[in-house]
Amino acid sequence: MKKFGFVFVVCFILSGCANVMVGQLDDARESFANNDFIESATQFADNKNISEQNSLELLITGLNQFQAQDYHASDTTFEEFNKRNINTTSGSILREATNIIAGRMASEYRPYMMDSLFVSYYQIWDAIGDGRHDDVRVIINQSYARQQEMSREYADLVEKNSEKNTPENSELVSKLEENKANWAAYTDIMNPALMYLAGIWFLNDGDFNDAETYLKRAVGMSDGNSYVATDLDLSEQKTKPTNTTWIFIESGFAPRLRQETVSLPIVTNNGIIWSAVAIAVPEFGHTTVYIPGVKPLADVNAMFMTEFNEYSINDALRAFASTSARTIAQSAVYNSDSPYAGLFGLGATLFSVATTDAEIRSWVTLPENIGVMRVNTTDLIGGKLNDKLGISLDLKTSGNYLIYVRLTGNTPIVHTFKI
Repeated sequence: MKKFGFVFVVCFILSGCANVMVGQLDDARESFANNDFIESATQFADNKNISEQNSLELLITGLNQFQAQDYHASDTTFEEFNKRNINTTSGSILREATNIIAGRMASEYRPYMMDSLFVSYYQIWDAIGDGRHDDVRVIINQSYARQQEMSREYADLVEKNSEKNTPENSELVSKLEENKANWAAYTDIMNPALMYLAGIWFLNDGDFNDAETYLKRAVGMSDGNSYVATDLDLSEQKTKPTNTTWIFIESGFAPRLRQETVSLPIVTNNGIIWSAVAIAVPEFGHTTVYIPGVKPLADVNAMFMTEFNEYSINDALRAFASTSARTIAQSAVYNSDSPYAGLFGLGATLFSVATTDAEIRSWVTLPENIGVMRVNTTDLIGGKLNDKLGISLDLKTSGNYLIYVRLTGNTPIVHTFKI
């Protein structure tokens, strides 16, 4: 009975992992919305040093440090993430084995490909804020190579998942496909805000060829944004902008994930047994912030769903196979000749339930939308547009500026950089 008690306790602990993580992520987002950035990061990472934090903790810590204007610390944290996730498109046999044996929540967080691109995006802001202008080009070049690699991986992933869509698992796939029914996702894993920011930087630096390269891609991904088109025209004319301010405005929060279970029939020697498979289902904030003159640049919901749908199908099909194997095994144990058949069969059932979880972790403090405004700097001197924007932007001198704004549930966060 002691062994049975141990099995029960272990299963009970495992079954609560997803619920505990949901609470921790919700707390991190709430603290972020209240502008308690350092407290939020510290609590989520449980006071661990950067070297001891896992990948998700590093993402949340790095973004919170950026919002707190500790650009050097933020960049250091994101670099730690980069070192551990050199290739976010490759899988790990050990990680997959752990997922099957102990459930996905017991394994290391697997970053989304878009996570790495947002790391590059915020590292550019970090470098600008920290005065490390030479590093901006390095970060941009690294991010471009990463985007090209991710595009190829994503295309391959879609093809593989299409092959797995057999009649046996079509019901599960159909359930998952419903999640993207109303979302116009990008065809590739790209970040138009990253592309536009890179293009602006090169344009101001007089590197018109590189500026044109990035701005062309930004135009293609921003659905006819006239501000992006204006800067592309300048790059083609090999003309630097003058007395211009670009305002990047982030609002809302990216989707968060919740766990749902789907009951599916599994054929065993004793007939059909209904078993539960856990899947992650996204919840959207749908926070629309209208500011006159601000044009949409990046729909993070669409970016997330482009990748999530493919990986959620892949994860759920693997979970279905794993659950099927466990269900068949527990059925065999129950019906064996062992005098302990009932005991071990119950233990197998408990373990099956406890390890049937979904991957509900994601970078929940990312924004929902990124918009941009391009104005003459003179219009911001003396706070002339403050009433119209609803944001305090009071520039003192003319010139070119990059301004980052994050709208949260509390006071807007504003970072102003003269370039």
